[in-house]
Amino acid sequence: MTAPDFAELIDAVRRAFVDGAGTAAATEVRPLEPAEARRVLGDHVAVAVTDRAVLADLLPGREVTAAIAVAGDGHGVLVHTTGEVGGTPSAVAEAVEAATAHLAATVRQLRDEAAVLDAVHSTGRELTAQLDIDGMVQDATDAATRATGAEFGAFFYNLIDELGESYTLYTISGVPRETFDRFPMPRNTAVFAPTFDGDGTVRSPDITRDPRFGKNAPHHGMPAGHLPVCSYLAVPVISPTSEEVLGGFFFGHSRPDRFTARHEYLAEGIAAYSAIALDNARLYERERTLASELSRSMLPVAPSAPGLDVLTRYLPAATGSKVGGDWFDVIRLPSGATAFVIGDVVGHGVTAATVMAQVRTAIRCYALLELPPSEVLRAVSALTGGLFGESFVTCFYAVHRPDDATLTFANAGHLPAILVRPGAAPEEIGEALAQPLGIGTEFPQRSTGFPRGADLVLYTDGLVESRTRDLVLGVEWLVAGIPAVLGAADLGQAWDKLVAELTRGRHDDDIALIHVHHRGEDEA
Repeated sequence: MTAPDFAELIDAVRRAFVDGAGTAAATEVRPLEPAEARRVLGDHVAVAVTDRAVLADLLPGREVTAAIAVAGDGHGVLVHTTGEVGGTPSAVAEAVEAATAHLAATVRQLRDEAAVLDAVHSTGRELTAQLDIDGMVQDATDAATRATGAEFGAFFYNLIDELGESYTLYTISGVPRETFDRFPMPRNTAVFAPTFDGDGTVRSPDITRDPRFGKNAPHHGMPAGHLPVCSYLAVPVISPTSEEVLGGFFFGHSRPDRFTARHEYLAEGIAAYSAIALDNARLYERERTLASELSRSMLPVAPSAPGLDVLTRYLPAATGSKVGGDWFDVIRLPSGATAFVIGDVVGHGVTAATVMAQVRTAIRCYALLELPPSEVLRAVSALTGGLFGESFVTCFYAVHRPDDATLTFANAGHLPAILVRPGAAPEEIGEALAQPLGIGTEFPQRSTGFPRGADLVLYTDGLVESRTRDLVLGVEWLVAGIPAVLGAADLGQAWDKLVAELTRGRHDDDIALIHVHHRGEDEA
């Protein structure tokens, strides 16, 4: 209804307010908020408002004798009077309602369609926000089964294994999964082919009467024990990017003709969102696996070292799927000493991984020349100057010499190491000695005793810093937790527990860690 038409309607309604002698009564018009209009009018175009509680709420303190609510374009008004009137307003409301019955029906239909669209989009937002494949496909199956009114629904979907081969999984909604566990996966028969081939939706009021049904051995229809299916609806799930058929939804009901065009529309809408969500989840899982494997492949296996027990950990970031730039290294030197390296390339992605690999290789080469820690870092910094662009690399480099039980170290902008001597509290060493590699030119080195029974901990900032925790506080928590780790019967389990406590099970950055214990019994 246009604005002029609505104004004319209101004028006509106001003229209907007359007393017994036919004299026009004074009227007022009160706009109705959308919520008020829905409450008073519902699906009607005009209605006489006689409920005193409603009138008192809309017009507090007024002695209203008659009122008519009229719906407009997205809003409504309340025409009311406090004067004496006859029964005409109610008759007018009924006449308006009768004259606009077709409009009211259209409004109801539009509202119903809007509710359907809203339900589909709401489900779509929930599905596409997920990256966990198992949870997403089950939520999609549940939502589509509810939307179609099916007695049960199933979602058969395809995944790719690490060898690049496709395999099929499924979810069930409406009935226990055990109901279908004993049945084989559906084959590409005449009934299922349109779905698995992506040809389009199949909707049948009674699938058992469909000419494509029952043509294939050995069951010639549904296998024994299968839930009774009469009404049948199947929708393919097709990737919007690759146009690959990712799977299909299948819905069943034991009574005939239960699925309508609206159910078909809802199922197709949810299938479209499911395709996007499944695409995203598969891509995320694939890239995350690739990132994890690539990062791990770049890390060495810590060699055995005389008199030392070495424990290492590397955990890729729990959020995101990019390759990180954290690394560690344990290097046996020709002299019998052992070098321990931990570093972090600021940033993520292929660039960070490439820089990390180059720096790690350079450090290993200079280390094998038996250069002092300060010279190793100086040479690497000079070699890589300008290589990092806007990024930079931090690194802590330490060498244990068993002949004099010392630890010599230098630090290029990295977090301090933690040293625990027998009978003493943990202490931080090597803090703020120099700038990061590629920036700094001088890297002072320090030496300290590393006697039998001593422990050294090197780590990256992913262990102690997060979006919700300050770096300094994280280091304090790490230092406070180390004594319990050293007293544990299983060092690996103790470190895993402390890492989980410090990160609360979800770290935003990669974590690299080296723990060296000077056992000393086979010291040269």
